[in-house]
Amino acid sequence: MYYVNREQIEKRLLSLPQTIEALRLTAAEWEGSLLQGMAQERALHLALEAVTDIGSYLIDGFIMRDAGSYEDIVGIIHEETVIDDGLHDVLIRLVRLRRPLVQDYYEWDRNALHPMTMELPAALERFADGVNRYLLRELG
Repeated sequence: MYYVNREQIEKRLLSLPQTIEALRLTAAEWEGSLLQGMAQERALHLALEAVTDIGSYLIDGFIMRDAGSYEDIVGIIHEETVIDDGLHDVLIRLVRLRRPLVQDYYEWDRNALHPMTMELPAALERFADGVNRYLLRELG
């Protein structure tokens, strides 16, 4: 029997609606202000951390192969049918933002609306649905 930390997965899934709303509001009201730029930056960061945290909990709980990178986390949950091909592509692009957001933040263009800000809300909803379907399928 697997030990899947459903409590921690659920906490992260429950945080996604706020991140989704922040991304939607940022995109809808974009004027390029510093405050909007910083909000966008944080929402993108929270989205990628939630995805990789949830992916890591799934990998650990279901004893999937070890992940060597953030991209590998997304690849593994794709291989295990948690997410489909289209969502895999979006989430790979998301996790590739980790370095610019976390390490090279001083170079981030806070005046520009990042294309992922508009694309991610629907993708994050699909991700949450995929995780819930996978858990139901595997654990009942």
